[in-house]
Amino acid sequence: MPRTPSVCVFCGSRPGRNPAHAEAARATGAMLAAEGWRLVYGAGDVGLMGEVARAAQAAGATTLGVIPTHLMKREVGKHDLTQLVITENMHERKKVMFMNSDAIVVLPGGAGSLDEFFEVLTWAQIGLHRKPIFLLDVAGYWQPLVALVDHTIAEGFADPGLRDHFAAVADVPALTAALRAALS
Repeated sequence: MPRTPSVCVFCGSRPGRNPAHAEAARATGAMLAAEGWRLVYGAGDVGLMGEVARAAQAAGATTLGVIPTHLMKREVGKHDLTQLVITENMHERKKVMFMNSDAIVVLPGGAGSLDEFFEVLTWAQIGLHRKPIFLLDVAGYWQPLVALVDHTIAEGFADPGLRDHFAAVADVPALTAALRAALS
């Protein structure tokens, strides 16, 4: 029996101001279920994390949530997931999420999402993995980040090949197509 592909979703523990972000999170969760892929995420039931998880669950997806003990209350750790892993710290959380995923998707989020993106991007840059990384660029949210990466390349602090390690996609249909291509 073939193994179910798993998609790690990094995203905000807040909903953000633009309702399009929560809509995209729900659409992402539903899409993962429709494709038969497992959601791997930060196990919170708040913000975009909660939106993507509830939508994935409602559509029948298998879910793996990973959360450190110190965030169980703050991020309202979901106990009704297919599997819940409680870690000691944030580093372990990211490692468990990464190790249990075949692809990474970054929805809008704040400092934590940026940290997660740059960690997996750095690992790709130094050859530690070849997992595809996608920024879900809803309403152009990630354009300043893409511009910053391009700026680091232009200023000589990164090789132009850095841009080959991730792709920004505008919406969930484009994300679906990109994941299908990457996971096939």
